[in-house]
Parts: sequence; structure tokens; C-alpha cells
Amino acid sequence: MKFASTRLIAHDIKAMVSFYEMVTGRSAEWLAPQFAEIVTPSATLAIGSAETVALFKQGSAEPGANRTAIIEFMSEDVDGDFARLNDRVDVVHEPKMMPWGNRSVQFRDPEGTIVALFMPVTEAAKQRFGSR
Repeated sequence: MKFASTRLIAHDIKAMVSFYEMVTGRSAEWLAPQFAEIVTPSATLAIGSAETVALFKQGSAEPGANRTAIIEFMSEDVDGDFARLNDRVDVVHEPKMMPWGNRSVQFRDPEGTIVALFMPVTEAAKQRFGSR
């Protein structure tokens, strides 16, 4: 089995797609007016409009209701990314070291999901992500 993507459901899909294009520096591929994907080298972030939920089961997903997931992107320069995004995002915490060896910053997307940018700093963290 291959992990394919993480999908977010959005009230305002255009705002969500624009937000993640700004954060990642990548253009979304619109597969339908209600569905887009941002493909990175290691993962795909899919974004569907609220109307797509009815294709599965009405009420099975709800935009803006998630407080359990954190969407994480590995960055080469967390502090530089924070400087670029700081005035454009709702910051949860500024760049800081985490106990597991990553330097991390967190903010919220337009629907309230936490987005983290991190970079491995300690030797152990660098080994976990294959970066040196």
C-alpha cells in the first residue's frame, strides 16, 4: 500500500489553494473546479471544496472542524520562511527548537488547521530525514 495524499475540505477552496501555493511556492494542479492538488517531492496535499463531501457521504467531513491534524512541511530555512510568511499568516508559535531535534514554526491555514514548517537540526533529526 502506498500513502497517496492528505486531503483537506475547504469552505473557500480558492483561498485554501492560494494559501498553500504561497506556503509551498508550488502551483496547484486543478483536476476539477472543486478539487486541486499541490504535489511536492515527498507528498501530495489535496484540497476539495465542501461540496465534494456529498460525493462520499453527506456530513462525513466538515471544513474548519479539525483540531487533531498538523500538516508538516520540511523546510531548508525555517527562519527565512517565517520572515516571508509572518505578516501573512495566523502564527501559532514562532520558530523554536523542539525536543526531538527540529526547529519548527506553526501557523493556521484559512480553515484553522495547523501548518508546521520544520527543519532537522540535531544530528539524530538529520539522520531520520536523510539530510546532512
